[in-house]
Amino acid sequence: MIIAVDGPAASGKGTLASGLAKHYGLPYLDTGLLYRAVGRAVEQYENSPEFEQRAIAAAQTLDENDLEPEFLLSAKVGTLASKVAVIGAVRHALFDYQRQFATQDGGAVLDGRDIGTVIAPEADAKLFIQADSKARMERRARQLEARGQEVDRYALYHQIEERDARDMANPNGGFYKAADAHLLDTTLLDIEAALRAAIAIVDGAMASKAGSNRP
Repeated sequence: MIIAVDGPAASGKGTLASGLAKHYGLPYLDTGLLYRAVGRAVEQYENSPEFEQRAIAAAQTLDENDLEPEFLLSAKVGTLASKVAVIGAVRHALFDYQRQFATQDGGAVLDGRDIGTVIAPEADAKLFIQADSKARMERRARQLEARGQEVDRYALYHQIEERDARDMANPNGGFYKAADAHLLDTTLLDIEAALRAAIAIVDGAMASKAGSNRP
């Protein structure tokens, strides 16, 4: 069983994907960490003509040891992630890693921007998670503050808005709701209610698929 969970930054998709993986006993990959790791690796070249080539090289040599969330969840690294994600060769370099994870025996849960549209379009259940920008800003601010980081909420709000625009305009991406994805708005939901709703969506998708496969 492959479960694809897509959505914008701080919509709750990572928490829900992790919860779904635990509920169904499946391995889980936060694909955003791949792009964050590449972005962090080339931070010193952000305003350099070398930025794109350095990002491609970092993507091609990415190692699992580079995916430590503790070093990748800052707002700055998130901005860098969206900048490297518009580079076609970076996305190509990271495609196989994601695809192999998705198609492993027994299935998997992946969250990101283009799981249901590009990485695993055949996923058994697809969810597109959304929440309004203000709610997402506050969630991300609390995450960062819990890690001891100071947060400028005004700046963070605009970073989220800018990242949404960059992600949606990405000519090499697939950041949109797949036609067969189920929309889940978490703006007014706490994590427990959102996870219950997500589980109900997956159970419904699997039941529908089982029914359609009956002779």
